[in-house]
Amino acid sequence: MELIVQRHAMRAKLPKVFLVVGLVLGFAVADGARGEESDIAPGSLALGIGVAGLNFPAYRGSDQRSTWLLPVPYLEYNGDFFKADRQGLRGQIFDSPRVQLSVSASGSPPVSSDGIARRRGMPELKASLEVGPQLSVLLSDPQDSKLSLRLRLPLRQGITLERRPQDIGLTFSPNLNLDLADPWGLPRSNLGFLVGPIFTSRTQNNYFYGVAAPFASVARPAYQAGGGYAGAQALVSLSRKFGDWWVGGFVRYDNLQGAVFEGSSLVASRSYLTAGVALSYIFVRF
Repeated sequence: MELIVQRHAMRAKLPKVFLVVGLVLGFAVADGARGEESDIAPGSLALGIGVAGLNFPAYRGSDQRSTWLLPVPYLEYNGDFFKADRQGLRGQIFDSPRVQLSVSASGSPPVSSDGIARRRGMPELKASLEVGPQLSVLLSDPQDSKLSLRLRLPLRQGITLERRPQDIGLTFSPNLNLDLADPWGLPRSNLGFLVGPIFTSRTQNNYFYGVAAPFASVARPAYQAGGGYAGAQALVSLSRKFGDWWVGGFVRYDNLQGAVFEGSSLVASRSYLTAGVALSYIFVRF
């Protein structure tokens, strides 16, 4: 497996790279090392700055990888509707002891096809953003502050981040999420586990894995993907606060065996790991 830093990052405008990749790193690390809701008072805001690192494939199924190390913002806000904490950015539409309906987001960085052997000569993959509703159902005892088991049902619509955004389809990734507060007696810490399948639409699968006739070759035959099962993921994370410092990390395993796009020549790896770490300092509270 080849480890590379994408060459497109050197050619792109620096502010755009920092913005897009910083947001993606924030989504990835927050999703991996999320923990339970904010521990700050309702209506309060905490701001900070930190550094995050992430090692991941160029796209799901690629055998070439990227490593990013960039500054990222730390934002924690506990509002009536909008919330930002270790679970990421979201709008709280409905909240009860057992059921939450929120807006969640995810993203992916740009990928230059010139740097990916299997995509060479094909259009580049633009940076993308996925946004949509997430229904979360608490399966454990609401009174248990140390253990939280949730069924999460996020449905997200993806678009490319460019002057004329392109629809890149839907992602549905139901999962079971277990959070254990203060594991091993460590105060202000969280140990998390997540497991579940991923389902993607025909539009999304063809954006990443389709090969149109003009880009087909003997080694890369024309291919059209359908919608459906897109593999499964399992994740473990650990995060902790030390005064005004926050540190978190995660490791995620993805398996693409049986995915509807598995037959695409652009799929080179059917199982892989993604890892991320972040360290932040909270410098102001309101």
